[in-house]
Amino acid sequence: MTDLILHSQRKEAYYATTGQVTYDEFYPKYSKAIIDEIDRVLTKHYGFTEEELDFIINYDIKYRMGKDSEEDNNGD
Repeated sequence: MTDLILHSQRKEAYYATTGQVTYDEFYPKYSKAIIDEIDRVLTKHYGFTEEELDFIINYDIKYRMGKDSEEDNNGD
């Protein structure tokens, strides 16, 4: 969580129904290395196979990091 918070940005928006809203926007793609390490530790703990770990990491890329995460890393 510390790394996620480190890479977050505080945003503000105004909505007609709720007024001024302040929120933190998180960018998990910048914490991917730590997230992957957590997945590796949990894989050992739960006895997952390397194939299962590969699925978890690739699922993470597609759905948590966004389909264009590779593009984002090169074009930020």
